[in-house]
Amino acid sequence: MKSRTYFLLILLSTVAASVLADKPNIVVMLADDMGFGEVQHFNPKRGKIKTPHLDRLAQSGMVFTDAHSGSSVCSPTRYGLMTGRYAWRTRLQRGVLTGGESLIAQDRLTLAKMLRKQGYHTAVIGKWHLGMFYDGVKNAGKVQVGAKITHGPIDRGGFDEFHGFHHARQMDVWIENDVVAHRIDAVEMLPKLTSKAVEYIHSRKDKGQPFFLYVPWNSPHSPVVPTKKWQGKSGLNSHADFVMQTDDSFGQVLQALKDTDQFTNTLVICSSDNGTSGPTSKMSQLIKLGHHPSGDLRGSKADIWDGGHRVPFIASWPGVIKPGRRSSTLVCLTDIFATAAEITGHKLPPTEGVDSMSFAQDLHGKADLFRTSVIHHSIEGQFAIREHNWKLICCPGSGGWSKPGTKTALKQAQMNGQPSIQLYDMEQDLGEQKNLAAEMPAKVKALRKMLDEDIKLGRSTSGPRQKNDVAIVVDKWKAKSDKNNKKKAK
Repeated sequence: MKSRTYFLLILLSTVAASVLADKPNIVVMLADDMGFGEVQHFNPKRGKIKTPHLDRLAQSGMVFTDAHSGSSVCSPTRYGLMTGRYAWRTRLQRGVLTGGESLIAQDRLTLAKMLRKQGYHTAVIGKWHLGMFYDGVKNAGKVQVGAKITHGPIDRGGFDEFHGFHHARQMDVWIENDVVAHRIDAVEMLPKLTSKAVEYIHSRKDKGQPFFLYVPWNSPHSPVVPTKKWQGKSGLNSHADFVMQTDDSFGQVLQALKDTDQFTNTLVICSSDNGTSGPTSKMSQLIKLGHHPSGDLRGSKADIWDGGHRVPFIASWPGVIKPGRRSSTLVCLTDIFATAAEITGHKLPPTEGVDSMSFAQDLHGKADLFRTSVIHHSIEGQFAIREHNWKLICCPGSGGWSKPGTKTALKQAQMNGQPSIQLYDMEQDLGEQKNLAAEMPAKVKALRKMLDEDIKLGRSTSGPRQKNDVAIVVDKWKAKSDKNNKKKAK
């Protein structure tokens, strides 16, 4: 009897090991403020920064040329990636988080929680920016070494390991799992994250367990601090130097996968959380020097125009993805959630991943228009919806930092008798220059109806209706304008 039981245990463990071995490792690396045109492969004519590592990965894997972050700024994009849900469904209606309660609810399924259920070891090495308490304090001021972390990647994100920091204003704090380990100079952060990611990959060799590694870099976001080795390398400015150093960090992680014979069985996704920051990159200076961080797109970080949220997106999975493939289908970073679920055989409950659509079949070369629409969101909380080639922007102006801003654009529209919304044919007008809203009212109405329905349903995928965390108003700018006009009339 004992021998039979022993044999059965051996058989079950062998089957379990075989099932796990069939599941690929998953590595998601996310640059911070690196626009569509920063990677030369995506911007060969107007890109002057050398990015050899990402370029080689693009050539050996596949690129998505119409991929978008969930928002044109940081925290909301990261929420969407972790949960497969648009962040504007939460309390975060504009801007980003700085600290305090996690944006991820305690009972919300995350990418890490899901993959742990599938037998994965999970780690995040980098920037969290989704809320954090230090010793139970919301706004801790100067964070003390030894402080206990809650509402972070371990207890809310569901990760096994965390090494990194919370957000850019706390770049001097290094956290290990759920404790502040020590202080660090900002210039040391990118090298330290890189070495830690490489170390983690080496530690997983021969473990017999697939892993999920999420590497949200701190760069090239401000503070713009390339190390001495990279200073002046671009011949452009410090931001460009920092982009080159970031590309090298991507490359070191990829090399670690190859050195440990894990590259072939790993799905690698490289992207960015939003477009390039105009102010911190000194974008006008870069453009004069011939480098266009947004490529042919209009706008940059924070904006509702595509320069704010269309991002470089590269996928590699040798043996599955044929080298040199290009996909022009719509992709959102929220889609990584459903894609990981399909690849690992996890059936998502109808209450989770409500804005996530799997592109797994596209990776396998089975072209499928899995996503036909996507909703965009700017730093001001302005909305846009894209369906196929049509894009409706529900506000005037950039909705962010670029000119004209919402107030200025509204005044211009009123003075010239023009509509205070924007409609573009992205196939014919990638730079969003010719506003067709006045000429095509039926298209405007149809797109606005689709946006309102996706908001009302609490999801943009098929399934039972869900609740948004708060009431959502699309036309905040209009309500504010009407309120101001009433005050003036009095």
